Amino acid sequence: MASIQKRGKTYQYTVSYIVNGKQKPIRKGGFRTKKEAQLAAAEIEAQLAKGHNPIQIKIPFDRHFEEWINIYKAPTISKVTLKHYLYSLKAVREYFSNTPIQNIKRDDYQKFLNWFGADKAKETVDKVHRHIRSCVKDAVEDQIIPIDFTRNTKTNWTTPPKKPQDKYLNYHDSIALLKLVLARLKGGLGYYLILLGLTTGMRFEELVGLTRKDFDFVNNTININKTWGYKKDSPRGFGPLKTDQSERVIKVNQSTMDIFKQLFETSPTNKYDLVFFSPFSKYNVITNTDANKLIKKLLIELNIELITFHGLRHTHVSILLYKKRSIEYISRRIGHKNVNITYEKYTHLLEETRREEETLSVEVFENMLENHV
Repeated sequence: MASIQKRGKTYQYTVSYIVNGKQKPIRKGGFRTKKEAQLAAAEIEAQLAKGHNPIQIKIPFDRHFEEWINIYKAPTISKVTLKHYLYSLKAVREYFSNTPIQNIKRDDYQKFLNWFGADKAKETVDKVHRHIRSCVKDAVEDQIIPIDFTRNTKTNWTTPPKKPQDKYLNYHDSIALLKLVLARLKGGLGYYLILLGLTTGMRFEELVGLTRKDFDFVNNTININKTWGYKKDSPRGFGPLKTDQSERVIKVNQSTMDIFKQLFETSPTNKYDLVFFSPFSKYNVITNTDANKLIKKLLIELNIELITFHGLRHTHVSILLYKKRSIEYISRRIGHKNVNITYEKYTHLLEETRREEETLSVEVFENMLENHV
């Protein structure tokens, strides 16, 4: 039976442990509450009951995190996603340095979140927290640490001004852009790229990875199952999607599909069968730089606030939310790994929708009462 002692403002547990007939009690302190100490002691006792040795070699948190990334993440994720994990590793290394993972407590980790979020945006802090939390949960599962020190912690962040790539067009500005794009289709493939980006919400690498056979003109769907390397740190040619959940078949409106059907019938193909092939680019597709230049030119002409090409993806989501489509459907449509990522990424848009629905809900009951009071 474990014993709990108070040491100043914190608590310590002592668990009886016998090695080769000699008493070698296991002690650990620094717990904020008696309950936390009891839970940690119970976990140690459970490990002893299973015949496991709870006394672990101290492992620096940054080293453990790096090994976890290399074993569980690096083999299955894209180079771009791996960079995000390495960014999280850099933050862990900078703050915790050589601190053993076994020595980190919940308040230590909360202090890290407060420090890291002091000059970061919400999305950045949430992503790093999500990476670390997954690693720590596995460490508990592997019995490297007794409790999850990320549990019940809160992310903190600043709210810097939106970058152009995070901005999106409202519904009415989107219509204006669509009209102008449709009028300029003879100007080149860049206009078709903007049209499809806005009406599907696909990532840029997914769009330039499309081939003609991905278009099903009978069912009006597009099969998204690959990407194309369009920048220096991308794999050359066809590559994998960002996540397994990014592979999807999406329904596309009739008008957009008719436009592409006509394009395929009246234009030559290429050796890769790429839809957005460009013989003038070293990557063989329309570049992200050229796509951004074109959308900037159109928005200036329309006197609309500038967004980048990636902003078309955010615009696609904002339109669907404006039209009351479910967040679950939107998450699947745009290829997010899970709906929680969609919630976190589009919290600001969901809040706008919530306020509107709240007003409408109040009006429903107000109208009911007006008719019967």
